[in-house]
Amino acid sequence: MNNMKRKIPPVNGTPPAGAAGKKEESVAPSNFIRAIIDEDVETGKWDGRVMTRFPPEPNGYLHIGHAKSICLNFGLANDFGGRCNLRFDDTDPSKESMEYVESIKADVRWLGFDWQDREYYASDYFERLYDYAVTLIKAGKAYVDDLSPEEIRQYRGTLTEPGKNSPYRGRSVAENLDLFTRMRDGEFEDGARVLRAKIDMAAPNLLMRDPTLYRIKHVSHYRTADRWCIYPMYDFTHCLSDSIEKITHSLCTLEFEINRELYDWVLDALAVYHPQQIEFARLNLTHTVLSKRKLIELVKGGIVDGWDDPRMPTLSGIRRRGYTPAAIRNFCERIGVAKANSTVDIALLEHSVREDLNQNAMRVMAVLNPLKVVITNYPEDRQEELEADNNPENPSAGSRRIPFSRVLYVERDDFREEAPRKWFRLAPGREVRLKHAYYITCNEAVKDEQTGEVIELHCTYDPQTRGGWSQDGRKVKGTLHWVSSAHAVEVEVRLYDHLFSKEDPNAVAGGEDFKEGINPDSLQILPNCRVEPALADAKPGSRYQFLRLGYFCVDPKYSAPGKPVFNRTVTLRDTWAKIEKSQKNKA
Repeated sequence: MNNMKRKIPPVNGTPPAGAAGKKEESVAPSNFIRAIIDEDVETGKWDGRVMTRFPPEPNGYLHIGHAKSICLNFGLANDFGGRCNLRFDDTDPSKESMEYVESIKADVRWLGFDWQDREYYASDYFERLYDYAVTLIKAGKAYVDDLSPEEIRQYRGTLTEPGKNSPYRGRSVAENLDLFTRMRDGEFEDGARVLRAKIDMAAPNLLMRDPTLYRIKHVSHYRTADRWCIYPMYDFTHCLSDSIEKITHSLCTLEFEINRELYDWVLDALAVYHPQQIEFARLNLTHTVLSKRKLIELVKGGIVDGWDDPRMPTLSGIRRRGYTPAAIRNFCERIGVAKANSTVDIALLEHSVREDLNQNAMRVMAVLNPLKVVITNYPEDRQEELEADNNPENPSAGSRRIPFSRVLYVERDDFREEAPRKWFRLAPGREVRLKHAYYITCNEAVKDEQTGEVIELHCTYDPQTRGGWSQDGRKVKGTLHWVSSAHAVEVEVRLYDHLFSKEDPNAVAGGEDFKEGINPDSLQILPNCRVEPALADAKPGSRYQFLRLGYFCVDPKYSAPGKPVFNRTVTLRDTWAKIEKSQKNKA
């Protein structure tokens, strides 16, 4: 077996057909799935082909857990010069819609992947799936059952007790064919009959105890309209869709491991092309719920602002929050692919986001809680422009000009009337540096006569420190961000934090509601913030580092021309980086 690493082509690259298996130096880390594919390529299994698929059910919005599967399936196909199909498993029309289809396609594209012309739907195969079911009936491997859903559950047995055969299990092939045809023709009501596989009611795997293959649903399908009133079950559809598309490696999350036996049985019973199903651990994150049921509850209960709320783990939510596709891909690569479920600290995801934004986000200055500063020795009629670098981590980002004037805003938290011993920011008699500007010294704090609140600071500046550096060599320890009052743009800023303060919101005791772990401070709206004048025209989705405050994104939902709303993407504090540093020091 060759476990060497491989070089990953560009994410959107279109590898030539059949170009699998080239041995190249690589940055791609090995894992057990990659090792399986390596061996398959070397031994000529599947004729050297690698064909994967990403098969979402279009009944909801994709979340960060799906991103792992997207990156794995498309990434492996790209890595091995293969193909990855996008296939919608649309077998339950009562819950599915084109809204979800379009959202899923947008999410996959946003992550940087392209399925070219290989967009498929299980509904494309409904006629073939029906014919496969007829083939099973003719082979005596499927039968029409009249038991109700509750009776079927009762007959199934338990983990310690075998099930018992349905009284309809012995129907003749002719009778089953007749009933199945009448099911398709709409003669029976919903739930009146089902088609079941005839396997073994004493099987240790309960899923193999004559599982349902088809059920009656008089529901219009968003693609096939009313042409069908019977719909195949997922376990019957999925394996056959893989077979029809000639998938080589069918990658599923670990909860489908128990389904593999049925996956294999259906394909073997029909003697059709048989892909290999491989299970891997799903992604679990601290402070996060990924259950579709719980996410729906958050949306319908009005706890969040829709599926794209920046606190949601949906890809549309984290995109609106300002996370980048590159950060998500890097995160998925970091966590790797394992066989056992585990929970990843959300700090690692945030670290990946910071790492990308640190290189690519433009630095700007914004004041979230403004305190007025008057520089008393600066001429009232004077204004000047100062040079500021856009990103010191990326010299090619260039620089910009920012206005400076007599009246400024600084953060209210950067002033203390009675400063502690190691306070290096503004206080009476203290000197600080204004980033890109001058040294200033605080001389007086003006208070509201009624409340006693400090409403204005009077300071003096040293004109010999232009650019924020002293010509006489003296140094100050404090550097503050600021904006010019005459030029600043008033904006709304939304400070987002984890939706759940509880590390594992899924771990609830009997009778406890998972929503009790909601963080009451997961969103703070600040309506009167000030930013540099150039940000008045900031485009929705653009990302910035607000100096000393964190990374922020222009909200595409609530921003208007000339009136941007900024979402906090992530703070500057990097917990994961500290953890890594601590681990290295111990080593």
